[in-house]
Amino acid sequence: MKKLPSIKAVLVALVAIGCLQFTTNQIARITVIEPMSAFTTLGNSLLESVVLKNNMNQEKKLTFNANELKMLKQEIEVVNLATSSPVSVYDGLTMEELIEKLNRNLSSDLSGYGASYATYALAYGVDPYMAVAISLHETGCNWECSGLVKSCNNVGGMKGSGCGSFASFDSLDAGIEAMISNLAQNYISKGLTTPESIGPRYAMSTTWSGKINAYMNQIRNN
Repeated sequence: MKKLPSIKAVLVALVAIGCLQFTTNQIARITVIEPMSAFTTLGNSLLESVVLKNNMNQEKKLTFNANELKMLKQEIEVVNLATSSPVSVYDGLTMEELIEKLNRNLSSDLSGYGASYATYALAYGVDPYMAVAISLHETGCNWECSGLVKSCNNVGGMKGSGCGSFASFDSLDAGIEAMISNLAQNYISKGLTTPESIGPRYAMSTTWSGKINAYMNQIRNN
């Protein structure tokens, strides 16, 4: 029986073909056939075919046993993930980049919670920079978080019960979501989308919006 090509050899061939496709447009596409309903057996080995089609619609079939095919598919998936185009989620940043940027501006008890801010802000349609900026201003977490954060997980100065006249939450993650949800439901949905429009309703201070904008610029430029 003819010796099957090694996994590495096939991967090299696939990568080479992929590069050729992007650089010279000589390869129209690569098609990996999924497991077929009828399998060919040879020496008790389960065989499948990978079909490579070039722009001349010519085909070349490479056969693998079941274990080799499984390994090949796993390697192709890894290559696809590594070479896929990153998706911008906000301000030209990928999700990973956004989280890293937010984390660079979070310290004290909020250190490392960039993923929570990014996830909830995008889910609720809130500017993630503004969400973090409000937390930094309301909690003092730009330096050291206030007792409201440490004792009640309240990251937005939200009124309520459980912590005197302020709301209390079971975790920081829950507090972050509640603050962002509050912004979305009671401000953003009503057309109040900027610190200037949110400020008169969110805080008594007439300088609140200016301070929020300063924090947003700090986050954006960090």
